[in-house]
Amino acid sequence: MSAFETIIYEKQSHKGYITLNRPRVLNVYNVRMRDELYEILSAVKDDPEVRVVILKGAGEKAFCAGADLKEFLTAPPPVQARRIRFQRDVWSLFLSLEKPVIADIHGYCLGSGIEMAMCCDLRLASADAQFGVPEMGLGIIPAAGGSQTIPRIIGRGHALEMLFSGRYVNAPEALKMKLVNRVVSRAELLPAVETLADKIAGYKPEAVRSAKQAVTRGLELPLAQGLALEARLGYSLRCNSTPVYKVAEQAGV
Repeated sequence: MSAFETIIYEKQSHKGYITLNRPRVLNVYNVRMRDELYEILSAVKDDPEVRVVILKGAGEKAFCAGADLKEFLTAPPPVQARRIRFQRDVWSLFLSLEKPVIADIHGYCLGSGIEMAMCCDLRLASADAQFGVPEMGLGIIPAAGGSQTIPRIIGRGHALEMLFSGRYVNAPEALKMKLVNRVVSRAELLPAVETLADKIAGYKPEAVRSAKQAVTRGLELPLAQGLALEARLGYSLRCNSTPVYKVAEQAGV
């Protein structure tokens, strides 16, 4: 894979590390980062060697402090904007990954940063992390799914309070709101993320994909349909790991 300007990508022991690499400007998300993320996520999606993805930010101060407003508030012509959105929809690509994605969050996690974190399956944060959705103060609303993903994770009331107030939420409060799964010290953050990632990578990949699909798709379905989805996925796994004659016996053939 080619070298990138705004991202560092590494692979190690079935883990893919994506590091947002603009530390001098708090890893703010710009057009170049969007394009590079799209390229990397597309490659990760089709790479059988990668079983778990870790998303983190470079430097000491931020996971990602939002979008580069000088770029994103300069709107391209509508036709061009629609074409770019269709061709480089990073957010949908994040959500379509069958592999688990873990966000390693420290420092500022604001705007596009929190939206990126919400696209991950699990979020671990250091005790110094701060979360916020400041778009309302700029006369805009979240443009990368935040108004949809945040309430699905922390509920309508907490989400609207974050949107309307624009205030920063610290790590202990984020944990209480279930915005993050776990809070650890800064020194413990990456080791905790890697321990969790190694645990997941040690499972059968097909089982991990099926579990993620059962939960993420199931939440969008009525309970009866979700249970049917779970049954189909479970049966498929058993078929792939059981001799043919045993599958026939289980199916009553």
